[in-house]
Amino acid sequence: MSLTKCACIDTLYTELPWLERFQAAKDDGFGAVEFWDWRSRNLDVTRKAAEGAGIVISGFNGDADYSLIDPTHKQAYLDYLKKSVAAAKQVGARSVTIHSNALGDGGVVVNHYDDLSDTVKLCSMYDMLAECANLAEKEEINMNLEALNITTDHVGNFLKNTQMAAEICELIGSSRLKVLYDVYHMQLNEGSLCDTISKYYGQFGHIHVADAPGRHEPGTGEIQYKKVIRHLEECGYKGYVGYELFPLKDTKTAVKAIMENT
Repeated sequence: MSLTKCACIDTLYTELPWLERFQAAKDDGFGAVEFWDWRSRNLDVTRKAAEGAGIVISGFNGDADYSLIDPTHKQAYLDYLKKSVAAAKQVGARSVTIHSNALGDGGVVVNHYDDLSDTVKLCSMYDMLAECANLAEKEEINMNLEALNITTDHVGNFLKNTQMAAEICELIGSSRLKVLYDVYHMQLNEGSLCDTISKYYGQFGHIHVADAPGRHEPGTGEIQYKKVIRHLEECGYKGYVGYELFPLKDTKTAVKAIMENT
């Protein structure tokens, strides 16, 4: 079995104009693309570019200025998520990605919520995720909950380990709400990649790949990606593997490394 490779075209193919990135990714062997913020894109034109290239749009971020862990954000979070779901349907995307905290420019965590206890944060997140799952089922779209590293890129993020993400999704029990397992983030936070995959792969809806340290292409850091991808396949994971990474040199070199090392 060969897992479908998905290119994040907000980090790869940035040398090209937006609408040319879809065909370039298809030509390089990717079966899907993803990106970050739908608000900055012409969705109708974007959909036409993807369809013209014959490539799937797997998804984009579904939240922005609001946090799952802030109980005062509940209605605003859900209202914005509904707009993201509508945008996903407009562009033909299959999923949206959601996070515990609002993220600003460069992925900076907007509010660490030091004034809230972990109990309040966790209960708020569960309550709101249950509503997210209801929306996902009603609209027939997938939602993937992503834990982020707190050492380098997203200091102060509440959801930081696979166990919490997987267990809360399992408790809610919706086939439309799964975990986005980002190998780079979790290598920085917790390590034990293959053991973690073995334990929680059934809750995974999407995978992100970048090497660590550096967040560049496989082969530039310490992660044995051939082993990781093979283990995902052996466990039975069948979703997309998204390459959300920053080329060390350029996209051409990074794509070559992706194809050779995963």
